[in-house]
Amino acid sequence: MRGLSMQKFADRDKQEVKGYYELLENVFAAWEKIPFTESTIKHLHSELLRHVGKDVRHRGEYKKTENRVEMINKASDSVGVLFDTTPAYLTPKEMQELVEWTREALSSRRYHPLLTVGNFLVEFLQIHPFQDGNGRLSRVLTNLMMLQAGYSYVPYVSHEKLIEDNKADYYIALRRSQKTFKTQYEKVTPWLEFFFSVLLAQTKEAIALLSRENIERILSPKQLVVWKYLEKSAEATPQEISEATNVSRPTVSQALTILMRLKKIERVGQGRTTRYRKL
Repeated sequence: MRGLSMQKFADRDKQEVKGYYELLENVFAAWEKIPFTESTIKHLHSELLRHVGKDVRHRGEYKKTENRVEMINKASDSVGVLFDTTPAYLTPKEMQELVEWTREALSSRRYHPLLTVGNFLVEFLQIHPFQDGNGRLSRVLTNLMMLQAGYSYVPYVSHEKLIEDNKADYYIALRRSQKTFKTQYEKVTPWLEFFFSVLLAQTKEAIALLSRENIERILSPKQLVVWKYLEKSAEATPQEISEATNVSRPTVSQALTILMRLKKIERVGQGRTTRYRKL
């Protein structure tokens, strides 16, 4: 991405990657403040496609014409239609119902949050509410919903890559579940089995990555200085850490937030007396 940042992104693939990367960064930085609403979903879609010239007219807006879910090979060519999606005229109604149901289920904890997230995704992909970018947006929403459900490790292991590495199984699971929709015997189990297998693989990678010997792969050099200082200290305030390490206060605060999220340190006290120590 550092190499791409100086270009004008004339190539569509680079345009799409740039938008996806920037949107994920923003979600990882601000997920606690992002409400789960239709307006948010439309805004995220607009941001996802912000660099894609061909999508200017429809980004951030539900589809106006019909679309289909197609299986794409590694060369980005369509190799077959998997299923037809919700008609354009029904999309606003079905999206409203899906988002409202999901919000209520998550807030009430009626089901395990992973069941709710998994159900939202398969329904979202069935509706396919936007003209383009639905798959990428579903992965962004997966990261957002997982973070809001308490799964703080997701920024460190790519959900997108695990889906890409298992694309054939992904398409098969979607097809097996979605072909039963709006029938007498709707069955979401094939999709959930695939979704949970990806989450299990993601969790295992996170456990390995977050082990002590791999912490250097996660933290920036200055953040690592903060961590190494706390490893040797009983307790310290952010100001003490900044003065001892010659790392700026904002960077110290950022490092402390990350280390707390990784459950490497804990906060002691509140306000001006707040101190941090290694767990």
